[in-house]
Amino acid sequence: PVEICEQRDVKGLYAKARQAMQDGKPMGFTGVDDPYEPPINPEITLKGFGSSPEDNARIILKYLEEQGFVLPIK
Repeated sequence: PVEICEQRDVKGLYAKARQAMQDGKPMGFTGVDDPYEPPINPEITLKGFGSSPEDNARIILKYLEEQGFVLPIK
């Protein structure tokens, strides 16, 4: 969700995009003046919050193994 992205935004890009929009100079910033468009058929889906980086890495590796991009770890 955009709210989570904004909370994690250490560079202040969301604040800059909101200010630019108020000044009439949209930046095309996703979630502020440009809508987020989720993929229709994603090959893989990860949770950006509520899951650990390690859990997400396991999901990615499993997908890559299933697709034949990497050899299984034994």
